[in-house]
Amino acid sequence: MADPTTSTHDLVTPTPPPFDEAFMAAAGFLAGYSGTTLVGYKIDLRGWFAFCDTNDLPVLEARRPHIELYARSLEDGRYRTGKHEGRPYANPTIGRRISTVCCFYKWCAEEDVIVKNPAAHVRRPKTDSESTTLGLDRSELGAFLVQAGLSSPRDHALACLLGLNGLRNSEACSTDIERLAVERGHRTLSVRGKGGKWGLIPLAPRTARAIDLAVGDRCEGPILLRKDGQRLDRGASYRIVRRLAAASGLAHHISPHSLRHAFITAAFDAGVPMRDVQEGARHADPRTTMKYDRNRVSLDRHPAYVVATFIAGAAR
Repeated sequence: MADPTTSTHDLVTPTPPPFDEAFMAAAGFLAGYSGTTLVGYKIDLRGWFAFCDTNDLPVLEARRPHIELYARSLEDGRYRTGKHEGRPYANPTIGRRISTVCCFYKWCAEEDVIVKNPAAHVRRPKTDSESTTLGLDRSELGAFLVQAGLSSPRDHALACLLGLNGLRNSEACSTDIERLAVERGHRTLSVRGKGGKWGLIPLAPRTARAIDLAVGDRCEGPILLRKDGQRLDRGASYRIVRRLAAASGLAHHISPHSLRHAFITAAFDAGVPMRDVQEGARHADPRTTMKYDRNRVSLDRHPAYVVATFIAGAAR
């Protein structure tokens, strides 16, 4: 490394090592991404750079066994710190982190930063093809929304954006008053989704009313504000959802994505066609939407009820 006193894993340090090859390669790789994808890739690369730094391994001299050992260290939580110290990462998290490392080295090889891609044949952990997020059923989502309505206009608007309009946590937090409009009789909101793509969504009547109360007489700026007047961030949103879930009597772990999950599965249970659910969830790939459909295990529409009715009719 150019400066042995500087940690290479700090990819966002204000004073990076000048022209350090590994840092320059990471900056070039990350330049192709934006939004939450960029944030996620930074976190993933920071973990890999930290692993290399701890083991005195130059990032651009890593070989396949090094990356395999990194994957094993994630499986046993060897380098995890804080309140989760020593706890293994989940397979989807390990898969994402290793995938980021592989993409980084593939970029380095294509840009002639390195001669050979050491991550070309690295093993990835097996992950379930279905969504692992624990969602809410219809009654649980209803109880959650009632509790949000009793809390505050901001909390109610957040709950409605997540649970009734299916926004991602980052999308809900980034909404602005200027993006509200009326289109062909529908209250609408322009949302910036994954990849920086903008989408126009109609607001459910309850969501529109909740937003009006949260906005009050303001004409511009964020729809959702923290108590200090700044834009609500994803961490604060997560804490609000956890607090409302506890107040609603929901014993299991609930996150903002649980509400989006509930929106999608409720749409399927209500009989919304697959293509419309995909459009409402703003999934680029229909296979992503299908994961939620396979995972919902709807008891209300179980074939047992249809068969029982069918047999009863024949016995008359």
